[in-house]
Amino acid sequence: MSGVRLAAISDRPLDIEAHLAAVSDPTMGAETSFVGRVRDHDPDAASAVVALEYSAHPDAEAALYRIASDAIGSSDAVVAVSHRIGRLAVGDAAVVIAVSSGHRAEAFEVCRTIIETIKTDLPVWKRQVESDGTTAWKGLGG
Repeated sequence: MSGVRLAAISDRPLDIEAHLAAVSDPTMGAETSFVGRVRDHDPDAASAVVALEYSAHPDAEAALYRIASDAIGSSDAVVAVSHRIGRLAVGDAAVVIAVSSGHRAEAFEVCRTIIETIKTDLPVWKRQVESDGTTAWKGLGG
C-alpha cells in the first residue's frame, strides 16, 4: 500500500490543515510540513511581483503522485502534497507538503526530496506578473 494519502493539482486555495490531518497517525513519531508561498519579489524581476499564474500538464497530478511515492521509497512515511494552479496573489500557498514518519530525519528527508523534485520534474509552469505589467514564464515546478 502506498503512503501517499493525497497528491493533488488544484485550482482552489490549498488547505494546510487538511494536509496535516491527512498524515496524522498515532503510530508516527514525527511530522513535518512545507508551504511554498508567492512572494512579492524575484531576483530577475525589474519591479515588484504581484501574482504568479500556474498552469499544469494534464498528467501533472499523476506525476505528483509518482514524485511523492518515489520520495517515500521503502520508508514508513505518509505524505499529503498539493500544487495549486491558476492565478495566485502574493502570500497565497502554491505548494503544501505534509509528511509523517516514525522518525524526524526520515520525515525531513522525504519532505525535502518532494519539494526539490517538484521543482525539477513536475510539469507545472508559472508566469510571473510584475507591478509594471511585465510578465515572464518560468520553468518546471513551483
